Amino acid sequence: MATLEIKDLHASVTTEDGAKEILKGVNLTIRSGETHAIMGPNGSGKSTLSYAIAGHPKYTVTSGEVLLDGENVLEMSVDERARAGLFLAMQYPVEVPGVSMSNFLRTAATAVRGEAPKLRHWVKEVKEEMGKLGISQEFAERSVNEGFSGGEKKRHEILQLALLKPKFAILDETDSGLDVDALRVVSEGVNEYKAGNEVGVMLITHYTRILRHITPDFVHVFADGRIVESGGRELADELEENGYVKYAGSPEPAKA
Repeated sequence: MATLEIKDLHASVTTEDGAKEILKGVNLTIRSGETHAIMGPNGSGKSTLSYAIAGHPKYTVTSGEVLLDGENVLEMSVDERARAGLFLAMQYPVEVPGVSMSNFLRTAATAVRGEAPKLRHWVKEVKEEMGKLGISQEFAERSVNEGFSGGEKKRHEILQLALLKPKFAILDETDSGLDVDALRVVSEGVNEYKAGNEVGVMLITHYTRILRHITPDFVHVFADGRIVESGGRELADELEENGYVKYAGSPEPAKA
């Protein structure tokens, strides 16, 4: 049973006017097998939370801890965090021209696993996971995310999740830009990985539609850089009905 503990996390970003505090004391504990949905209006700091945990250089953690089984990941390099069991699926996956998807995936798996996967088993493993996500085999030789549609990029992120097998997956607005079919396929990929692995999931989303496919154990409302309310699935239903006005001070529906 692995545990990810976020303790009084504060983080800032540098702007033209100087440092601006975005995270203002985030506290959250996620255990293996749990899915936590982080919901909130645009600009509340949800994505900053994911990037701060993953080690994005744009964000500076000013105080607090992020403990994975008692070890402070904030003291680790980005690749060390990945090897420790953290995975981030970004809202806007980057393109990597000149690097094939197959080479990228095998290099990432080698870094995380500590040794190169045996080629015959690796090819079979990749083909199986690509098939589950409806990814054509021709994509294996295309440059990472170059010319991919939004749905194709998100499927590639979930393919990485299935192959790298992290202890904790942070999914930052995975539903962003997906049509209904892509949303179903991506959600099924997350659910299948979670069913076969003791993984903890932090699912960051603005809308409730993905929660119709991925059922959260806990729902947290994020506003002004911190968690302001927590509950079960019923809290997401309330947000769909009433939006975030109660927390953000302005009408903004949570519906898709």
